[in-house]
Amino acid sequence: MQLGRSTAGFAALMFAAAAWAQVAPQPPAPAGRGGGRGPQVVSPAVGEDRRVTFRILAPHAESVRLSAGDIPGNGQGAPLTKGENGVWEVVMGPIDPGAYRYNFNVDGVSTIDPRNPSISESNTNVWSLVYVPGADFMDTKEVPHGAVAAVTYWSTSLKRFRRMHIYTPPGYELGKEKLPVFYLLHGAGDCDEAWTSVGRAGFILDNLIAAKKAKPMIVVMPAGHTSTAGFGGGRGPGGQDEFVNDFVTDIMPYAESHYRVIADRAHRAIAGLSMGGSQTLNIAIPHLAKFAYVGVYSSGLIGAFGGGRGGTAAPAPQGPTWEEQHKAELDNAAAKKGLKLLWFSTGVDDRLITTTRATVDMLKKHGFDPVFKESPGAHTWINWRNYLNEFAPQLFQ
Repeated sequence: MQLGRSTAGFAALMFAAAAWAQVAPQPPAPAGRGGGRGPQVVSPAVGEDRRVTFRILAPHAESVRLSAGDIPGNGQGAPLTKGENGVWEVVMGPIDPGAYRYNFNVDGVSTIDPRNPSISESNTNVWSLVYVPGADFMDTKEVPHGAVAAVTYWSTSLKRFRRMHIYTPPGYELGKEKLPVFYLLHGAGDCDEAWTSVGRAGFILDNLIAAKKAKPMIVVMPAGHTSTAGFGGGRGPGGQDEFVNDFVTDIMPYAESHYRVIADRAHRAIAGLSMGGSQTLNIAIPHLAKFAYVGVYSSGLIGAFGGGRGGTAAPAPQGPTWEEQHKAELDNAAAKKGLKLLWFSTGVDDRLITTTRATVDMLKKHGFDPVFKESPGAHTWINWRNYLNEFAPQLFQ
């Protein structure tokens, strides 16, 4: 049984609840310390037509909106309608299958759904999570399941305890064989938990392995932020990237000494989305002899070409450019020989598409042969789950 994977099971319960999910008053509770109960509220309720009903009991509120950026048509926050019983409600959809984060905004105050126990963590926030079944590659299916563990380790480079999530494939606990390792990094708004909750990484790997489309592998999902403020890992003494230091000094050695990992280049991969994609390049290019597979999702070298983190205008880099700083590694022909895959994919509507294109062009100039796929869509988990599903089967073949 996988840790932290209650989302899909909860969604299944919602199907059963859909037939009776109308808000109805409960009988009054016995007099005493608990007092009377209000209306019974089921939220979210996922219908067989993939319409999702969101509800919250807020009898004294003046306005309630749904905050859920990945749900189509909800960019500005859909307003909920108040019923006579004080329950606010909105129906969204039909919604494409997948996992979606959402919160309620009640009179200007954000709150998770108090009736939904499924949550997803981000860098500085917690979201409620709803899963709409119907996507074969990430649904919870009757296949062998691996496990996801939240692992605490001591970072010698940062001098504090840190957390990462690690996926082990089905049967790992009973086996003895060593396995390849895949380091999977999150984006700027997220944390190490995101890939296994809203990202559905464990279920995606379970289904790929069961279908023999991907090799069994260990997936290490570290925390990319070294503080809750700012973008990325931050800078330590001498301008050193704190996350890169933590990754090389602590994360990789911990994972590859505490798990049965084949610790050589041919059995090691790294990929990341958005901020994590930029971090992937910051790790992989200077340490190319360690990685045979490199993936960059909705990203590139963020800020290296004068663009802001979101693709907005920004001053040109001061001092040597990233390309100039890493010219020796970029032109190291011997290191490139063992690189089996350098893979990029970004949505055509993504604000970072120009950054991806510029990064790919720069790498080609230095003799790399990157694969670049411009997908539909924008900067959302809808794309990142698809990218993982497409990238993972190419590893360790």
